[in-house]
Amino acid sequence: MNDFRYLLMLICWFLISTRVFALDLSGGRWVDLTHDFSEETIYWPTADKFKKTTVFEGVNDKGYFYSAYNIKTAEHGGTHIDAPFHFYKKGKTVEQIPIEQLVGTAPVIDVSEKAKIDRDYQVSVQDVRDWEVVHGQLPNGAIVLFNTGFSQHWPNKVRYMGTSKVGQQGVKELSFPGIHPETARFLSEKRNVKSVGLDTPSIDFGKSIEFKTHQILFENNIPGFENLTNLDQLPAKGATIFALPMKIKGGSGAPLRIIAFVPE
Repeated sequence: MNDFRYLLMLICWFLISTRVFALDLSGGRWVDLTHDFSEETIYWPTADKFKKTTVFEGVNDKGYFYSAYNIKTAEHGGTHIDAPFHFYKKGKTVEQIPIEQLVGTAPVIDVSEKAKIDRDYQVSVQDVRDWEVVHGQLPNGAIVLFNTGFSQHWPNKVRYMGTSKVGQQGVKELSFPGIHPETARFLSEKRNVKSVGLDTPSIDFGKSIEFKTHQILFENNIPGFENLTNLDQLPAKGATIFALPMKIKGGSGAPLRIIAFVPE
C-alpha cells in the first residue's frame, strides 16, 4: 500500500471515529485539484518563485541510485491556502486551522460562462442563489468552490493573471475573476460555510485594491483555497474535499494538496 492510500485511510478513519461524517470510499473516483509545483508555477507578482536545486541525483559511490533536492517557495503561490491570519491579525494561522474546516462536502458553483465575457467578473450573491434554486440551500458547513474556467489558462501567466510582469507594475495589471465582497459577507453571515476556493490567483478579483473579500472571510476565520484546477471535473454537488496544507507554524498561507472524491 502506498503512502498516499494509507494517508487517505487514516483520514477516513479519523472522520468516522470522531463522527464528523461517514464516507463510503468503496465506489467513486478521485480528482486532483492541485497544480504541480515547478519552475512554471504561477506566483503573485511580488512573491519569490518556486526553486528546486539538486543535492544529489544519480548512482552514488555505493552503487545504487539516490536523489534528493532542496526547494524554496513562497507561502502564496501555486495551489495554496490563505489562512485567516493573512488579512486578519486575530485570525488563525495555518497550523491553527481545524482539520474539520479542510475536509467536507463541496458544492461547486460554475460561473465560467460569465468569466468568459468579463475576465474581471466577481461572483455575486445571485450566482449563489441561482445555484440554490436548482440544488437546494448550501449545506451547513460546506466548502464552497467556484469554477471560473481560468485554470485552463495555466501556466500562461498573461492569460491566467492578465500580466507576466513582476513587482508593483505586475500587481497594477492583474486581471482575473474573484468573489464579490457582498458574496463573501453572504456566505459568512447567511450561510455557514467553513472554507471557500476557486481556480484563480486570489479570492478577490485581480483589480482589487482593498481585498475586502479576504478581510470579510478571514474576520470570520474562513480560509481560502486559491489556484485550484480541474473544478470542471466535479459535479455541482456531492463531492467531498480533502485540503491538506503544509503545516507551517505561524504561517499566513502554505502550499496545498487538495483532492476530491466523487461517489458514483
